[in-house]
Amino acid sequence: MIPWVQLDSARTPDGGQELRLKRRGAEFSIMLGTNELMNSRLSGSEEVLARLSCQRIAGRKRPSILIGGLGMGFTLRAALAALDRNAAVTVAELVPAVVAWARGPMSGIFGGCLDDPRVTIREADVGQVIRAEKAAWDAILLDVDNGPEGIVYEGNDTLYGAAGLAAARAALRPGGVLAVWSQGPDSGFTRRLKQAGFAVEEINTRANGKRGARHVIWIATNQG
Repeated sequence: MIPWVQLDSARTPDGGQELRLKRRGAEFSIMLGTNELMNSRLSGSEEVLARLSCQRIAGRKRPSILIGGLGMGFTLRAALAALDRNAAVTVAELVPAVVAWARGPMSGIFGGCLDDPRVTIREADVGQVIRAEKAAWDAILLDVDNGPEGIVYEGNDTLYGAAGLAAARAALRPGGVLAVWSQGPDSGFTRRLKQAGFAVEEINTRANGKRGARHVIWIATNQG
């Protein structure tokens, strides 16, 4: 068995916890304590997040997409594959080291997608990006922390409360989509989405195709 090797570490935005990038052969893992946040072999549910979102906005001219969280680029790569050359994709990543890892030791799995002319990387809080403009986005994809029940950074919780959802709806164009990835179900979050005025679909999917842990994706459509 090839042993895991730690390549780098970074503090979470509040300084309270440590993210660790590890590699075992060609496999990468990002850890928070004993919790594995993501693994380069498990990308299925993040790809579903992107694919379903892009399907919902198919046919729009020059669609603008905001992705919250760069991670290992699963969501970004799948979105680029589903969108045409006139799309614009902005990725907001709060931890600068994650962007550095994507351009450095993990560049092979990113496959050059950060250099795609459609892509803009912003080292910023996605919540601030959402609140900055009204009716700016055709789709907002949140692959942040572990979903509504986050474990990495308490500030992420504001994305999923009533005020955060109201801000997301205001930032979407009519018929736009808020898509949210989660490690597991959350009936309270489903209820908050509906209370915020979204039409909601809740989809169960696997971490790796037909195998792996069960994850949840919400597709919430702005009916305004």
